[in-house]
Amino acid sequence: MEINLISDTVTKPSAAMLEAMLKAEVGDDVFKEDPTVNALEEEMAAFFGMEAALFFPSGTMANQTAIKLHTQPGDQLICDKYAHVFNYEGGGVSFNSGVSCRLIDGHRGMMTAEQVEAAINPPDFYHSPLTTLVCIENTTNKGGGACWDVAELKKIKQVCDAHGLAYHLDGARLWNALAATGEDPKTFGALFDTISVCFSKGMGCPVGSVLVGAKAHMEKAIRIRKIFGGGMRQAGYLAAAARYALKNNLGRLEQDHIKAKELGECLSKNPVIRKVEPIETNIVIFELDTTQISEADFMAQLNKAGIKFIGMGQGKLRMVTHMDYTDVMHERVLEVLKAV
Repeated sequence: MEINLISDTVTKPSAAMLEAMLKAEVGDDVFKEDPTVNALEEEMAAFFGMEAALFFPSGTMANQTAIKLHTQPGDQLICDKYAHVFNYEGGGVSFNSGVSCRLIDGHRGMMTAEQVEAAINPPDFYHSPLTTLVCIENTTNKGGGACWDVAELKKIKQVCDAHGLAYHLDGARLWNALAATGEDPKTFGALFDTISVCFSKGMGCPVGSVLVGAKAHMEKAIRIRKIFGGGMRQAGYLAAAARYALKNNLGRLEQDHIKAKELGECLSKNPVIRKVEPIETNIVIFELDTTQISEADFMAQLNKAGIKFIGMGQGKLRMVTHMDYTDVMHERVLEVLKAV
Protein backbone atom coordinates (compact mmCIF):
# COMPACT_ATOMS: atom_id res chain seq x y z
CA MET A 1 0.00 0.00 0.00
CA GLU A 2 1.47 3.33 -1.08
CA ILE A 3 0.61 6.27 1.15
CA ASN A 4 1.31 9.64 -0.42
CA LEU A 5 1.60 12.56 2.01
CA ILE A 6 3.74 14.74 -0.26
CA SER A 7 0.92 17.24 -0.79
CA ASP A 8 -2.86 17.60 -0.93
CA THR A 9 -2.42 18.02 -4.69
CA VAL A 10 -1.87 14.26 -5.19
CA THR A 11 -5.57 13.40 -4.96
CA LYS A 12 -7.51 11.90 -7.86
CA PRO A 13 -11.11 12.76 -8.73
CA SER A 14 -13.72 10.60 -7.02
CA ALA A 15 -16.22 8.59 -9.08
CA ALA A 16 -18.92 11.16 -8.34
CA MET A 17 -16.65 14.03 -9.40
CA LEU A 18 -15.74 12.21 -12.63
CA GLU A 19 -19.43 11.70 -13.33
CA ALA A 20 -20.07 15.42 -12.86
CA MET A 21 -17.21 16.17 -15.26
CA LEU A 22 -18.53 13.75 -17.90
CA LYS A 23 -21.99 15.29 -17.74
CA ALA A 24 -20.76 18.90 -17.95
CA GLU A 25 -22.25 21.19 -20.56
CA VAL A 26 -19.32 22.85 -22.31
CA GLY A 27 -18.43 25.46 -24.90
CA ASP A 28 -15.39 27.47 -25.94
CA ASP A 29 -14.28 29.39 -22.88
CA VAL A 30 -11.86 31.58 -24.85
CA PHE A 31 -15.02 33.11 -26.32
CA LYS A 32 -16.66 33.00 -22.84
CA GLU A 33 -19.16 30.47 -24.23
CA ASP A 34 -18.59 27.64 -21.74
CA PRO A 35 -21.71 27.61 -19.52
CA THR A 36 -20.09 25.51 -16.78
CA VAL A 37 -17.10 27.84 -16.47
CA ASN A 38 -19.40 30.85 -16.48
CA ALA A 39 -21.52 29.28 -13.74
CA LEU A 40 -18.45 28.51 -11.60
CA GLU A 41 -17.19 32.08 -11.96
CA GLU A 42 -20.58 33.46 -10.92
CA GLU A 43 -20.71 31.12 -7.93
CA MET A 44 -17.21 32.06 -6.79
CA ALA A 45 -17.92 35.79 -7.05
CA ALA A 46 -21.06 35.29 -4.94
CA PHE A 47 -19.19 33.04 -2.48
CA PHE A 48 -16.84 35.91 -1.61
CA GLY A 49 -19.34 38.73 -2.17
CA MET A 50 -17.20 40.16 -4.96
CA GLU A 51 -18.14 41.32 -8.44
CA ALA A 52 -16.50 38.83 -10.78
CA ALA A 53 -14.22 35.80 -11.08
CA LEU A 54 -11.98 34.15 -13.68
CA PHE A 55 -11.04 30.47 -14.03
CA PHE A 56 -7.34 29.56 -14.33
CA PRO A 57 -5.40 26.34 -14.99
CA SER A 58 -3.15 26.92 -11.96
CA GLY A 59 -2.82 28.86 -8.73
CA THR A 60 0.56 30.20 -9.77
CA MET A 61 -0.94 31.71 -12.93
CA ALA A 62 -3.78 33.24 -10.91
CA ASN A 63 -1.33 34.80 -8.43
CA GLN A 64 0.98 36.04 -11.18
CA THR A 65 -1.96 37.58 -12.99
CA ALA A 66 -3.03 39.40 -9.83
CA ILE A 67 0.50 40.73 -9.31
CA LYS A 68 0.65 42.00 -12.90
CA LEU A 69 -2.79 43.59 -12.44
CA HIS A 70 -1.70 45.62 -9.44
CA THR A 71 1.84 46.65 -10.41
CA GLN A 72 4.07 48.21 -13.05
CA PRO A 73 7.64 47.11 -13.93
CA GLY A 74 10.06 48.47 -11.34
CA ASP A 75 7.49 48.41 -8.53
CA GLN A 76 7.90 46.45 -5.31
CA LEU A 77 5.46 44.23 -3.44
CA ILE A 78 5.56 43.38 0.26
CA CYS A 79 5.20 39.77 1.41
CA ASP A 80 6.43 37.46 4.15
CA LYS A 81 9.73 35.68 3.57
CA TYR A 82 7.82 32.36 3.45
CA ALA A 83 5.36 33.56 0.79
CA HIS A 84 4.52 31.19 -2.05
CA VAL A 85 4.69 34.03 -4.60
CA PHE A 86 8.35 34.51 -3.68
CA ASN A 87 9.55 30.97 -2.95
CA TYR A 88 7.57 28.64 -5.21
CA GLU A 89 6.48 30.45 -8.37
CA GLY A 90 9.69 30.19 -10.35
CA GLY A 91 10.70 33.83 -9.95
CA GLY A 92 7.56 34.85 -11.82
CA VAL A 93 7.24 38.10 -9.87
CA SER A 94 10.37 39.43 -11.57
CA PHE A 95 10.05 37.51 -14.86
CA ASN A 96 6.40 38.27 -15.58
CA SER A 97 5.94 41.67 -13.98
CA GLY A 98 9.42 43.16 -13.48
CA VAL A 99 8.63 43.55 -9.79
CA SER A 100 10.82 42.96 -6.72
CA CYS A 101 9.76 41.57 -3.35
CA ARG A 102 10.33 43.27 -0.01
CA LEU A 103 10.48 40.32 2.36
CA ILE A 104 9.18 40.58 5.91
CA ASP A 105 10.59 38.42 8.70
CA GLY A 106 7.23 37.36 10.06
CA HIS A 107 6.03 34.46 12.19
CA ARG A 108 5.13 31.22 10.39
CA GLY A 109 4.50 33.13 7.17
CA MET A 110 2.45 35.88 8.82
CA MET A 111 3.48 39.50 9.25
CA THR A 112 1.99 42.36 11.25
CA ALA A 113 0.50 45.65 10.09
CA GLU A 114 3.38 47.46 11.79
CA GLN A 115 5.92 45.43 9.81
CA VAL A 116 4.08 46.14 6.58
CA GLU A 117 3.95 49.88 7.22
CA ALA A 118 7.65 49.97 8.11
CA ALA A 119 8.51 48.26 4.81
CA ILE A 120 6.74 50.78 2.55
CA ASN A 121 9.20 52.87 0.56
CA PRO A 122 8.59 56.65 0.56
CA PRO A 123 6.67 57.31 -2.69
CA ASP A 124 8.58 60.55 -3.38
CA PHE A 125 12.01 58.90 -2.94
CA TYR A 126 12.63 57.87 -6.55
CA HIS A 127 15.86 56.02 -5.72
CA SER A 128 13.90 53.11 -4.23
CA PRO A 129 11.22 50.95 -5.88
CA LEU A 130 7.66 52.21 -5.60
CA THR A 131 5.67 50.05 -3.19
CA THR A 132 2.31 49.23 -4.76
CA LEU A 133 1.10 45.86 -3.46
CA VAL A 134 0.85 43.71 -0.34
CA CYS A 135 0.50 39.93 -0.78
CA ILE A 136 -0.88 37.65 1.95
CA GLU A 137 -0.92 33.83 1.96
CA ASN A 138 -3.65 32.05 3.96
CA THR A 139 -3.11 29.32 5.02
CA THR A 140 0.65 29.60 4.95
CA ASN A 141 2.32 26.68 3.16
CA LYS A 142 5.85 27.04 4.46
CA GLY A 143 4.44 28.23 7.79
CA GLY A 144 2.79 24.86 8.39
CA GLY A 145 -0.79 25.59 7.39
CA ALA A 146 -1.16 28.51 9.79
CA CYS A 147 -4.35 30.60 9.66
CA TRP A 148 -4.21 34.38 9.77
CA ASP A 149 -6.04 36.34 12.45
CA VAL A 150 -8.67 38.36 10.55
CA ALA A 151 -8.16 41.26 12.96
CA GLU A 152 -4.55 41.58 11.76
CA LEU A 153 -5.65 41.34 8.12
CA LYS A 154 -8.01 44.25 8.77
CA LYS A 155 -5.17 46.29 10.27
CA ILE A 156 -3.03 45.60 7.19
CA LYS A 157 -5.97 46.66 5.01
CA GLN A 158 -6.01 49.99 6.85
CA VAL A 159 -2.29 50.41 6.11
CA CYS A 160 -2.90 49.60 2.43
CA ASP A 161 -5.74 52.12 2.21
CA ALA A 162 -3.69 54.82 3.93
CA HIS A 163 -0.83 54.38 1.45
CA GLY A 164 -2.80 53.57 -1.70
CA LEU A 165 -1.55 49.97 -1.94
CA ALA A 166 -3.36 47.07 -3.58
CA TYR A 167 -4.07 44.01 -1.40
CA HIS A 168 -3.95 40.45 -2.79
CA LEU A 169 -4.75 37.19 -1.00
CA ASP A 170 -3.05 34.01 -2.16
CA GLY A 171 -5.80 31.77 -0.82
CA ALA A 172 -4.62 28.50 -2.35
CA ARG A 173 -5.61 26.79 0.90
CA LEU A 174 -8.12 29.39 2.08
CA TRP A 175 -10.61 26.49 2.14
CA ASN A 176 -8.67 25.03 5.07
CA ALA A 177 -8.61 28.35 6.89
CA LEU A 178 -12.38 28.70 6.46
CA ALA A 179 -12.91 25.18 7.81
CA ALA A 180 -10.60 25.74 10.79
CA THR A 181 -11.78 29.20 11.82
CA GLY A 182 -15.40 29.30 10.70
CA GLU A 183 -14.88 32.72 9.12
CA ASP A 184 -17.35 33.95 6.52
CA PRO A 185 -15.70 33.99 3.05
CA LYS A 186 -17.37 37.35 2.42
CA THR A 187 -15.18 38.79 5.20
CA PHE A 188 -12.18 38.14 2.96
CA GLY A 189 -14.03 39.45 -0.10
CA ALA A 190 -14.58 42.75 1.70
CA LEU A 191 -10.90 43.06 2.63
CA PHE A 192 -8.96 42.17 -0.50
CA ASP A 193 -8.77 43.62 -4.00
CA THR A 194 -8.17 40.15 -5.43
CA ILE A 195 -8.29 36.60 -4.05
CA SER A 196 -6.97 33.42 -5.63
CA VAL A 197 -8.22 29.99 -4.55
CA CYS A 198 -7.00 26.58 -5.70
CA PHE A 199 -9.36 23.66 -6.31
CA SER A 200 -6.57 21.09 -6.68
CA LYS A 201 -5.47 21.61 -3.07
CA GLY A 202 -7.70 20.06 -0.44
CA MET A 203 -10.79 20.05 -2.64
CA GLY A 204 -9.86 16.95 -4.65
CA CYS A 205 -9.94 18.45 -8.14
CA PRO A 206 -7.44 17.48 -10.85
CA VAL A 207 -6.86 21.05 -12.11
CA GLY A 208 -8.10 24.57 -11.53
CA SER A 209 -7.90 27.84 -9.65
CA VAL A 210 -10.06 30.94 -9.61
CA LEU A 211 -9.18 34.61 -9.25
CA VAL A 212 -11.88 36.82 -7.73
CA GLY A 213 -12.15 40.59 -7.65
CA ALA A 214 -13.78 43.67 -9.14
CA LYS A 215 -15.31 43.40 -12.60
CA ALA A 216 -12.81 45.93 -13.96
CA HIS A 217 -9.91 43.87 -12.60
CA MET A 218 -11.23 40.65 -14.11
CA GLU A 219 -11.65 42.35 -17.50
CA LYS A 220 -7.94 43.15 -17.40
CA ALA A 221 -7.08 39.74 -15.94
CA ILE A 222 -8.54 37.90 -18.93
CA ARG A 223 -6.04 39.67 -21.20
CA ILE A 224 -3.13 38.84 -18.87
CA ARG A 225 -4.30 35.22 -18.68
CA LYS A 226 -4.25 35.08 -22.47
CA ILE A 227 -0.70 36.48 -22.57
CA PHE A 228 0.37 33.85 -20.01
CA GLY A 229 -1.13 31.11 -22.19
CA GLY A 230 -4.02 30.38 -19.83
CA GLY A 231 -6.92 30.53 -22.27
CA MET A 232 -8.60 27.12 -22.38
CA ARG A 233 -11.34 25.84 -24.67
CA GLN A 234 -13.83 23.29 -23.27
CA ALA A 235 -12.67 24.05 -19.76
CA GLY A 236 -16.11 23.25 -18.38
CA TYR A 237 -15.04 19.66 -17.79
CA LEU A 238 -12.56 21.04 -15.25
CA ALA A 239 -14.91 23.69 -13.91
CA ALA A 240 -17.49 20.96 -13.28
CA ALA A 241 -15.04 19.29 -10.92
CA ALA A 242 -14.62 22.58 -9.04
CA ARG A 243 -18.39 23.08 -8.82
CA TYR A 244 -18.78 19.56 -7.47
CA ALA A 245 -16.03 20.16 -4.90
CA LEU A 246 -17.58 23.42 -3.75
CA LYS A 247 -20.85 21.61 -2.99
CA ASN A 248 -19.47 18.33 -1.62
CA ASN A 249 -15.87 18.59 -0.40
CA LEU A 250 -15.65 21.84 1.54
CA GLY A 251 -17.41 20.38 4.56
CA ARG A 252 -15.05 17.41 4.95
CA LEU A 253 -11.78 19.36 5.34
CA GLU A 254 -11.92 19.13 9.13
CA GLN A 255 -11.29 15.38 8.79
CA ASP A 256 -7.91 16.18 7.23
CA HIS A 257 -7.16 18.59 10.06
CA ILE A 258 -7.92 15.96 12.70
CA LYS A 259 -5.61 13.44 11.04
CA ALA A 260 -2.83 16.05 10.77
CA LYS A 261 -3.10 16.84 14.48
CA GLU A 262 -2.94 13.12 15.32
CA LEU A 263 0.19 12.77 13.19
CA GLY A 264 1.69 15.71 15.05
CA GLU A 265 0.90 14.18 18.43
CA CYS A 266 2.49 10.90 17.37
CA LEU A 267 5.61 12.62 16.05
CA SER A 268 6.01 14.74 19.19
CA LYS A 269 6.16 11.58 21.33
CA ASN A 270 8.99 10.08 19.30
CA PRO A 271 12.43 10.93 20.78
CA VAL A 272 14.05 11.23 17.34
CA ILE A 273 11.78 14.21 16.55
CA ARG A 274 13.24 17.47 17.82
CA LYS A 275 10.29 19.74 17.05
CA VAL A 276 6.80 19.70 15.57
CA GLU A 277 5.38 23.01 14.36
CA PRO A 278 1.92 23.97 15.66
CA ILE A 279 -0.78 22.28 13.55
CA GLU A 280 -3.96 24.19 12.70
CA THR A 281 -5.00 22.64 9.39
CA ASN A 282 -3.69 19.83 7.16
CA ILE A 283 0.06 20.52 7.04
CA VAL A 284 2.53 18.87 9.44
CA ILE A 285 6.06 20.31 9.54
CA PHE A 286 8.63 18.78 11.84
CA GLU A 287 12.37 18.60 12.49
CA LEU A 288 14.54 15.64 13.41
CA ASP A 289 17.07 15.29 16.19
CA THR A 290 19.93 14.58 13.79
CA THR A 291 22.15 13.41 16.64
CA GLN A 292 19.90 10.33 16.75
CA ILE A 293 18.87 9.83 13.13
CA SER A 294 19.76 11.44 9.81
CA GLU A 295 17.15 12.85 7.49
CA ALA A 296 18.16 10.31 4.84
CA ASP A 297 17.72 7.37 7.25
CA PHE A 298 14.38 8.63 8.54
CA MET A 299 13.00 9.13 5.05
CA ALA A 300 14.36 5.74 3.93
CA GLN A 301 12.57 3.94 6.78
CA LEU A 302 9.23 5.56 5.92
CA ASN A 303 9.71 5.14 2.18
CA LYS A 304 10.42 1.44 2.72
CA ALA A 305 7.06 1.24 4.51
CA GLY A 306 5.40 2.83 1.48
CA ILE A 307 5.01 6.30 3.01
CA LYS A 308 5.97 9.25 0.80
CA PHE A 309 6.55 12.80 2.07
CA ILE A 310 9.02 15.60 1.38
CA GLY A 311 11.94 17.50 2.80
CA MET A 312 11.54 21.28 2.70
CA GLY A 313 15.20 22.09 3.28
CA GLN A 314 16.85 23.57 6.37
CA GLY A 315 16.14 20.33 8.24
CA LYS A 316 12.35 20.59 7.92
CA LEU A 317 10.17 17.68 6.79
CA ARG A 318 6.52 17.92 5.70
CA MET A 319 3.44 15.71 5.57
CA VAL A 320 0.11 16.90 4.17
CA THR A 321 -3.19 15.13 4.79
CA HIS A 322 -5.91 15.04 2.13
CA MET A 323 -9.14 13.36 1.06
CA ASP A 324 -7.43 10.31 -0.50
CA TYR A 325 -5.60 9.62 2.78
CA THR A 326 -7.91 7.02 4.30
CA ASP A 327 -8.43 5.92 7.89
CA VAL A 328 -6.63 2.65 7.12
CA MET A 329 -3.66 4.55 5.72
CA HIS A 330 -3.67 6.83 8.73
CA GLU A 331 -3.47 3.93 11.18
CA ARG A 332 -0.59 2.47 9.19
CA VAL A 333 1.37 5.75 9.26
CA LEU A 334 0.86 6.13 13.01
CA GLU A 335 2.08 2.58 13.50
CA VAL A 336 5.21 3.18 11.44
CA LEU A 337 5.99 6.52 13.09
CA LYS A 338 5.84 4.92 16.55
CA ALA A 339 8.37 2.31 15.44
CA VAL A 340 10.97 4.63 13.85
